[in-house]
Formats: sequence, C-alpha cells, structure tokens
Amino acid sequence: MLSGKSLVLLNCGVRMINRRFKHKIGILGAPLSRGQGNDGVRMGPDALRKSGLLTALQTGGCNLKDYGDLKFEDVPKDEPFRTIKRPRTVGKANEKVSQAVKKVKADGRICVILGGDHSLAIGSISGDAAFHSNLCVVWVDAHADINMPSTTPSGNLHGQPVSFLIKELKTEIPAVPGFSWLKPCLSAKDIVYIGLREVDPGEKDIINRLGIKFFLAKDINHMGIEKVMEMTSDYLYSRIKKPIHLSFDIDGFDPILAPATGTPVKGGLTYEQGIFVASEIHKTGLLSAIDLVEVNPSLGKTEEEATSTVNSGRDVILKALGYLEK
Repeated sequence: MLSGKSLVLLNCGVRMINRRFKHKIGILGAPLSRGQGNDGVRMGPDALRKSGLLTALQTGGCNLKDYGDLKFEDVPKDEPFRTIKRPRTVGKANEKVSQAVKKVKADGRICVILGGDHSLAIGSISGDAAFHSNLCVVWVDAHADINMPSTTPSGNLHGQPVSFLIKELKTEIPAVPGFSWLKPCLSAKDIVYIGLREVDPGEKDIINRLGIKFFLAKDINHMGIEKVMEMTSDYLYSRIKKPIHLSFDIDGFDPILAPATGTPVKGGLTYEQGIFVASEIHKTGLLSAIDLVEVNPSLGKTEEEATSTVNSGRDVILKALGYLEK
C-alpha cells in the first residue's frame, strides 16, 4: 500500500505547467482484474489518484471531471470457454467500460482510463471508436496482446484484447460468451505497437500476416525514440488527421523503473523514452483517450518499487495531456 509521501509530486522533481492548457478531461477508474491472475491490479486506479494525478490536473487549470470507479462483479459459474478464463465476467465488465467511455466522450472530454488489467482495452477502445469512426491506436507494451482463443498459451484475456478489436480477425474469433455486444472496430493498419519484446509465436504469425506496424524495444534503442515516433506519426495520423487512443501498459517500461506489474520484461523503455512517446502524442492535439494499465502496487517488493511504478504511470498521463514539464 502506498503511503502519503508518494503523493508529493515535488519529491520527484516534477514541475506543473499551470497556464496554457484548458482541456476538458474525464477520469474513469476501471479496476478490472479478471483478465489475468493478479488481484492486486484492482488497486491501480486508487494508487494513480493518490499519486497526485488529479491535483496536478486541477492545478494545471483543466476542466476536470472524475467519473469515479466502475464496479465489476464476477459472473457466477463463469466456466472457461475452451481455454479462455472468466470470459463472461471480463466480457460484461468490458461492456460496462465501453458504455462509460462513450459517456465521457459524449461529454466532450479526453477520456483517461485508469486500470486495471489490459483486457479493459476491449471496452475502452470500442467505446472510443463508437465516437470516432476513424480512431487509431498507439499501443505501448512489452507484449502484443493479440493472441486469439486458438493461440493463447495462458487463456488470460489481458493477452487477447487486440484480436477482439481487429476487423480482419473477425472470422477467426469464436462466439465467446460475454462478448456478443462487441463488434471489431479497428483495421490492422490502425494500430502501431511500441516497445514489444515478448511476443508469442501465434502473435508473431498474426502480426506478420496482417502487416501490423510494430517497433521492438531493440528497434527503439537502435533508431532512437525520436525516429520511432516520427515513423509512427507518418504511418498513423500526420497525413490524415485521426483521433489517437494511447493504450499504455506500464510493463512497456523497463522493470527497473516499473517493477510493480504482473508480467515485467527486461529491456523496456527508459523513463525518457516513455515520456517522449506521451509528449509527441500530446503535440499532435489529436489525443482522444488514454489507457494506463497493469499497475499493481501489491507486487512491489518495497514501497519504493510500488511508488516508482505508480509515479511513472502518472507522469505518462500528465505528459500526454500537456500538464507535466521535466
């Protein structure tokens, strides 16, 4: 559990921009944990709020509305579908996330979704896409999360959200209980992965077959994050302006920086690289929504590990919104 001292932004050398930006922002907590096996990820939204996130935004002068945390319930007798674990519970939860995101967008706000595990992106992106038919997605993650029910080695739905959203995979996704409400909303050309370094064989096949654009962590180290973001911009949104959904898994960062997460993988983004991604997206003026997911304070071996993870996520959100200067 985080203590009060983790709330003090100045301890991290953070300076707020408090004059220029007057965004309308909606905060939505989605403490979904059933897409994987670590229950502590439900603590993510509360930890991010207590990190000073809302205070920083209010100090920055934005028009802020906190929609609170969604409430999720387990569906009784939620038996596996083939190898997929808790499909009805996760499907119902994502339907609720989708409806909530639609409401935030209808209110004219950038939607900030505080996770929760990454299965919630099924709901957050489908809700965002219902408002923006030309939505594109920047997916920052150590993992591709594009396994299908036929390829998943774990059965965990937090490793499958992209496959549920991609139109080209529609005929390959079976009628999973709990997801009858969902219609795929993205084409393979609408997404770019940044920071991949642990991709399952089935995912590699899907990515190559559909020609999905991706940058491995080693590509970032070789080319530089500046070039990666330039290429991402050219590919997704610079020539034809499209709303951007940033889906940022905290394990996109290296575990030295963000160890309190369920599936850390060595060799991830540095703080500067992650913040640069957020900064470049902010500069476009096209940001529609942000997922910040897989923060699990209970997995920090020390309070410092939990605090470092939470604060890294907080800073990504603030930078993407234009309220953080480092």
